[in-house]
Amino acid sequence: MADPENTLLLETSKGSVKIGLRPDLAPGHVERIKELAREGFYDGIVFHRVIDGFMAQVGCPQGTGMGGSSKPDLKAEFNAEPHVRGTCSMARTSAPNSANSQFFICFDNASFLNRQYTVWGQVSEGMDVIDQLAKGEPPRIPDKIVSMKVAADA
Repeated sequence: MADPENTLLLETSKGSVKIGLRPDLAPGHVERIKELAREGFYDGIVFHRVIDGFMAQVGCPQGTGMGGSSKPDLKAEFNAEPHVRGTCSMARTSAPNSANSQFFICFDNASFLNRQYTVWGQVSEGMDVIDQLAKGEPPRIPDKIVSMKVAADA
C-alpha cells in the first residue's frame, strides 16, 4: 500500500474496495472524506443512485440523495483529472461550491463531467465489487457501505 494515510478501505455489502486518495488534486475534499470516514459517517449509508455504465453514488445519510453531513459545503476543487473507470468524484447540486459528503465512483469513461466535478481519488482494488452493486435510482434493495476507514487507522 503506497500511503496508508491516503488510502480508503471500503467494506461494502458486496465486498472490499480500496481507494487511493489524491490530496495533490483536491486537498480540501480529501481532508473532508477522511474526516467523515474517521467519524464513521459513511458506515451503513446506502448507494442510493447506481446507473449502469455511468456511476454509483453514495454519501447521503437519508439515502435519498438530498442530504449531507452537518459540516459546511466545500469550495470546488475542479481539476484536470479525467473521469474514467474507477474515478472517485464529489457529487454536488448545480451550484459549484455545494459538495458536502456525497460522492460517486465511475463505472466507465464519463468525460462530460471533466473539470465540472472534483476528482479526489481512484479505485485501486475492487472495481469488480463496484460493478456488482444493485442498480437503480434508487435500487429496490440497495447495497451499502458497511464501513469506510482510512487505512492508517485500520
